[in-house]
Amino acid sequence: MLCILYVIGVGTLLGVAGLLVERALPAGAPRRWIWCVAIAGTMLVPPFYRASHHAVVGGPTVHSHGSGSQASWLERTADFNPFIVDVWQVMTVLLIAWVLFEICRVALLVRRARRGQREQIVDGVPVVMTDAIGPATVGVFRSRVLLPRWVAGLPPTERQYVVRHEDEHRRANDARMLFLASLPLIVMPWNLALWWQVRRLRLAVEMDCDRRVVRALGDHQAYAALLFKVAVAAQPGPRLQPAFLGAGMLERRLRALVVPPRMSMALRVALPVIAIALLIVVLLAPHPVLPTDVVVTAATSGGAR
Repeated sequence: MLCILYVIGVGTLLGVAGLLVERALPAGAPRRWIWCVAIAGTMLVPPFYRASHHAVVGGPTVHSHGSGSQASWLERTADFNPFIVDVWQVMTVLLIAWVLFEICRVALLVRRARRGQREQIVDGVPVVMTDAIGPATVGVFRSRVLLPRWVAGLPPTERQYVVRHEDEHRRANDARMLFLASLPLIVMPWNLALWWQVRRLRLAVEMDCDRRVVRALGDHQAYAALLFKVAVAAQPGPRLQPAFLGAGMLERRLRALVVPPRMSMALRVALPVIAIALLIVVLLAPHPVLPTDVVVTAATSGGAR
């Protein structure tokens, strides 16, 4: 349990540092790399520090009225470890089953959409026309753009925005990156900080794509209005992404396009400084381990020799 608390703490500090850096960046700067680094740090720092930079905590408490001692509350939390491991395994199995189900579901939807037709070229982009699925970009190894037929009926300018947005996702291999970034959740399903980081990565990917589309085609006001229009039109169709990755993000994307945040120079400098301070805390703080863990490790090492 102590290890879980440490891992969540590291993920939270790295996530807050990433959020501060994201806020300090200029409006047009890409942001996905921040959350990729935060996710990687959340996964790599705890196991590396447990092996090379740990500190023993929670030794026995000695009572002043006698020579006896009892285990500290930190050591007593180890009694919950078997239960925690059981819940952890169940959550991991359920997540694996859910991921496999989602992969099969999306593959079936794409196969049904492609049945009896070839890829079409819309505004210079190869797409698969569907009855109700999309607009979306799917595929880990080979990304495909899915367009519902109602998109073809949009005015040419609006249709170009929709197609360009999905093509930007395809060319950047966003579907593959988000899939890979989500895999650590199977290993750490209890890590709320990691879930938050993956959600922030999804938002950053969408906002980066929005900026590239506006930079290429211009008129951010018209593009923001189209985002809302497409979101409303796509609601009745099947979802191609989990709700935790996409729900509630449209308002933030629209706000970034229509009313980009303004920040004073002092705050733009202060935020990275605070982020660096949080990063230093993560790098300097040792991984806490219980005395029993050290004894077990030492006994295992001695037996191996």
